[in-house]
Amino acid sequence: MRLTLSLSDNPAMTSVERALMEFRSARPVVIDSDEVSALVVGVENLDEAMSAELEALAGGHAHLVLPPARLRRLGLDRDAPGLVALPVVDRERIETLALKVEGRIDAPVRMAEAVDEEALELARLSLILPAVVVVPLAAGIQVDPSLVRVAGSAIRNYRRARAMDLKIVSRAPVPLEGAPSAEFVVFRGGEGLRDQVAIVVGKPDLSKPVTVRLHSACLTGDLFGSLKCDCGDQLRETVRFMAGSEGGILLYLDQEGRGNGIANKIRAYKLQAQGYDTYDADEVLGFGVDQRRFEFAAGMLKQLGVGKVRLMTNNPEKIKALSEAGLQVISDHRVLGRPTAENVSYLAAKRDRAGHYIDLEGLLACSNKD
Repeated sequence: MRLTLSLSDNPAMTSVERALMEFRSARPVVIDSDEVSALVVGVENLDEAMSAELEALAGGHAHLVLPPARLRRLGLDRDAPGLVALPVVDRERIETLALKVEGRIDAPVRMAEAVDEEALELARLSLILPAVVVVPLAAGIQVDPSLVRVAGSAIRNYRRARAMDLKIVSRAPVPLEGAPSAEFVVFRGGEGLRDQVAIVVGKPDLSKPVTVRLHSACLTGDLFGSLKCDCGDQLRETVRFMAGSEGGILLYLDQEGRGNGIANKIRAYKLQAQGYDTYDADEVLGFGVDQRRFEFAAGMLKQLGVGKVRLMTNNPEKIKALSEAGLQVISDHRVLGRPTAENVSYLAAKRDRAGHYIDLEGLLACSNKD
């Protein structure tokens, strides 16, 4: 009798998570899509040695996959990813097309295939730049067994599967300044290899509408008090408000930089220092207006016993997401930070380009009175 030991109850999801770690560790991955297998590697992980190895393997058949946001920056009006042929795996050319501000399209752009979109999604999930070199693998090519292989269908289904796979892993009282009665509840899941935190402030009555805020992590603002945004103010004002009223639940979500990750957020900050607004800077890097998803936040609230919410937000997308996930949004309320010389243009961009409910003129008037 042969005993088979299984280390995973969901091999498809496990393979995606292994692929994520490989991408973040600057190693290529093999994607087995519906009709083709391909070796894929993130552009930000491409060095001279890797370029030479890909060149030897590709035989002139490699291509670069770029998201629609980056294609628009290159001068093409696109709403879907596209691919550019790489007759030679030229690292300098690839970097210009994928990242440089002065980059312009220099070759025909073809429609991306399924494996290309799956490769881009793997890059996004890995929180690296959304630009990928893809080398289709001809039949009969021997693949080193050390390379992680993942099914394209598993990549496509990963976010939805993980959003449904949330569980509480720890909880404990953590008294906060201004909110001595608070409990931290840590969830695992929602966005893959990350933990999410619910801070229950006071003793909210779960049989009634509960005051809730969905707050995406902002290392620079929340922890270091960056003047470029209002996130730290919003975080602390929310906790103070909840502690001074009937309590509430603040979800602290690991979605730094509107879901782009801390490294890409700092890349965007560098571009902002050159005069780009927050959304244009993200577009230069290949990102859309907002990569965040909030369906798993609704799952966290449901596990905590919440069915009706009074949502503290300026973002209409959060209201829509919780409603579509089956929660009753009874009302929504603004939570605003202080305008500063450094964040006024950021607040205006959120209002004008993402539809956030921000009365910037009123904020400035109040600030000037102070």
